[in-house]
Amino acid sequence: MSMRTPITLLAATSLTLTAGVASAFEPSESVEFIAPANPGGGWDTLVRTSSRVIQEEGLADEEFAPINTPGGGGAVAWSQIAKREGDAHTLFATSPPIILVPLTESSRYDHNDFTPIARLSTDYATVLVADDSDYEDINDLLDAMEEDPGLSVGGGSAPGSMDHIAMAGLADAAGLDASSVNYVPFSGGGDAMTNLMGGHVEAVVTGAGEAVGQIEDDDSDVRALGVSSSDRLGGSLGDVATFEEQGVDYTFDIWRGVMGPPDMPEDAVTYYQDLFKEMLETDRWAEERDKLGWIDAYQGSEEFGEFLDSQADEFSGILGELGLLDEES
Repeated sequence: MSMRTPITLLAATSLTLTAGVASAFEPSESVEFIAPANPGGGWDTLVRTSSRVIQEEGLADEEFAPINTPGGGGAVAWSQIAKREGDAHTLFATSPPIILVPLTESSRYDHNDFTPIARLSTDYATVLVADDSDYEDINDLLDAMEEDPGLSVGGGSAPGSMDHIAMAGLADAAGLDASSVNYVPFSGGGDAMTNLMGGHVEAVVTGAGEAVGQIEDDDSDVRALGVSSSDRLGGSLGDVATFEEQGVDYTFDIWRGVMGPPDMPEDAVTYYQDLFKEMLETDRWAEERDKLGWIDAYQGSEEFGEFLDSQADEFSGILGELGLLDEES
């Protein structure tokens, strides 16, 4: 894999663009903003929410066009984006799978092969069941998993990736054999929810932000058994107890951010990181963020790149402890 070249951020020039974003670069055509999964998941939510806020707030002259490229827990999209070296008009949503999937040898590309733009927010994991499920809290589900290791838990990311790690870590914290968790991967959060409602899995682990839309739906047929935050979340998840409240000493953060193709021009990186920073400061973003239960956690390109490196080290250790790390990684 190629190593990422540290990005030296350019000083802001006197050229002022739309809404005050300063850079020597401005998009000259529509920007493809890729969600590496089917509609309905966390990447899709981030891409569509960000694109909508940017447009409604007039932060950019060119359109940010949401595009879904599902497959391989993100690997299909990454393989396509990796070929767009130097492209200044392609972005993609990212989160822990950009670290986790390559560690399990499910992708030949990792975070070093792309350009970090900005970390935007933090989300948390939640476990959902059908409304008519016999499981009333997270301990009911964990007890059932202990009695029946074949009990299936679905997620919208690949084996060894974010949803799997979130569930395996929860099981490990509860004293179960994490490597025995019967995790069933689907092509995205929406697909996982469809299979939950179809009775093909007993539960689904997903981002809390993804779960909000399902729970707030008047015709909702799902319930949340717990969340991985240290404190209760607000909004429609305000009544959902944390795992810690239920006696399981476990938290799990799901950070979300934006990356670009390899070797994106430095002035384009500066433009986009500043654009997303300004987006996070708008009232419109605050409304969307609060509805989704996200927490702002902005980092610019350079700091985000360093954070990704630290996450790679941390997740390597976690996967190793859980017996999920590819021996050659």
